[in-house]
Amino acid sequence: MNTQKMPLKNSLCLLLAATIWGIAFVAQSVGMEYVGPFTFNGVRSLIGAAVLVPVIFLLNRSKDTASAAADPSTSTTTSSPYKTRDLWIGGIACGIALFAASNFQQFGIKYTTVGKAGFITACYIVIVPIIGLFLKKKCSPFIWTAVVMALIGLYLLCITDGFSIGLGDVLVLVCAFLFSLHILVIDYFSPKADGVKLSCIQFLVCGILSMILALVLEHPQISSILTAWLPILYAGIMSCGVAYTLQIVGQKNVNPTVASLILSLESCISVLAGWVILGQKLSAKELLGCVIMFAAIILAQLPEKSSAK
Repeated sequence: MNTQKMPLKNSLCLLLAATIWGIAFVAQSVGMEYVGPFTFNGVRSLIGAAVLVPVIFLLNRSKDTASAAADPSTSTTTSSPYKTRDLWIGGIACGIALFAASNFQQFGIKYTTVGKAGFITACYIVIVPIIGLFLKKKCSPFIWTAVVMALIGLYLLCITDGFSIGLGDVLVLVCAFLFSLHILVIDYFSPKADGVKLSCIQFLVCGILSMILALVLEHPQISSILTAWLPILYAGIMSCGVAYTLQIVGQKNVNPTVASLILSLESCISVLAGWVILGQKLSAKELLGCVIMFAAIILAQLPEKSSAK
């Protein structure tokens, strides 16, 4: 009976994470009215790293308690199966990738709508398997069909009547490619390091790099940061800290394909959030592009049929 309830509980955790990330596009857009992109990402990333520190502490304590209950003779300082070297190299690599991707996204949101940013960012689900071709990973026919559909959806969503594409759309599309690299880096290092610790280090690296550029290029002021306290806190605590923890909890005992599909719903939620909170509307052509892109996202997640059959 419990085994049937667990997948539903975990799916709800993933859906809540997707909801938090979708609404975060609104927080990013509002925050840009008060501070620069590098300042916003720098502060939110450092807050995200700080939020994960007590999470790491609590998880370590729960692991020690569980191991002590299973075997009282076991020391609370049991060695971790992970190597510290892999944790730091992976954290720094993920942090650099996240720094590049998140700042391209933040600059893009400045020149486009929340809904467009959410959907174009979701292209990483299609881009990842394409990059995988260069890593000698095969793609199913579903993926290639999804690529064509995503391109059509992008055209309807981004190309204006004058056959021009907006600067914000280009920046967010670059961000989608960078997030694809970020996903592949995480895919490589996540089996070698603790997930929450890896995330904490990546947020710390991203925050430090962003703040360095913010101090050089934007000259942030404490008063401006305090004025944007609400969107920054939401993006830092909810988007970085809470949503990532929900993803960690939710992906347990859940099919990875189902998990990634649920998480990709952040693109739809970003459109709804932009419409409800900011009053941003899409034309019929742009809405059709959103529908086609979301269909491409679903198609890209369909499992490949066994060739043995």
